Amino acid sequence: MPETAAPSFSARTVERLSVGSTSRRERVVHSLDGLEDPVHPETLANAGAGLWRLLQEQVTDGLGSVDFLLGLDAGGILPAVSLAGAARLPYKIAWKLHLPLDGVVRFSEPHAMRTDVFAYGITSGQRIVIVDDEITTGRTLADLTRRLRETGAVPLAAACLVEDTTRGARDLLTRLGLPLVSLTTIEGSA
Repeated sequence: MPETAAPSFSARTVERLSVGSTSRRERVVHSLDGLEDPVHPETLANAGAGLWRLLQEQVTDGLGSVDFLLGLDAGGILPAVSLAGAARLPYKIAWKLHLPLDGVVRFSEPHAMRTDVFAYGITSGQRIVIVDDEITTGRTLADLTRRLRETGAVPLAAACLVEDTTRGARDLLTRLGLPLVSLTTIEGSA
């Protein structure tokens, strides 16, 4: 049987229908979300490998010892899993579930209908790479970065599949001293 190449990674912005006044009017649609086309396992693996390579190249202070990746609820799960596989690192997921678990870090996703997000098992000194599928304004990752630092954890970098370059996310995270690594960039609609 002939080998077939995995499709390349792609992303674009589409208008969201039937959204509330506090939600974003657009949605980034990308190759790993499975919205339009089935996702090939090779595409998932290639995205993780690509993100890991870019993290190693672009985080100039070096990643050193990473304790785990922290993927964000929903969109950040697949990139966290694919990056974990490529980097051979463990991962955790921050969920929109408030549970009676230790080491809770509560942060906000301001553009969502349910804004509270929780990471568990966070302790002082842990070295963490934050992972999400897309970044637009950067406010969610900025809030998470601040909350992690308040607990004594060390966010080393943020990795995402898609960066909307028009909303200032990179500048916001740079001011916080958090490197941002993106697999691809798009210019979203304002």
